[in-house]
Amino acid sequence: MQVSVEISYYPLNEKFADSIHAFIANLKSYQNIIVQPNGISTQVFGEYREVMGILTNEIEKASELPHSIFVLKIINADRNKMPVKS
Repeated sequence: MQVSVEISYYPLNEKFADSIHAFIANLKSYQNIIVQPNGISTQVFGEYREVMGILTNEIEKASELPHSIFVLKIINADRNKMPVKS
C-alpha cells in the first residue's frame, strides 16, 4: 500500500533550524522514498511499511534531543501521484 505522510517537527531548542534540516537530510538519504520539504512541513511518499520503518528510526534519532514534538498526518494513498482538481 502506498502512503503519504505529512510531518511537522518542532524541536524545542535554540538551534531548532539545524535539528529540522538534519532530520530532513536524514530522510532524503533513503532512496526508496520521496521527500518533499516545504516552508510548513515535510511530505514523505512511498510504500507503507518502508515509510513507517524509516520514520520510526529517524524520529527515534531526532527524539534524542529533549522535548522534540512531531505531528504526523498519514494518508493511505500516494498523493504525490494524484492529480489535483481545481
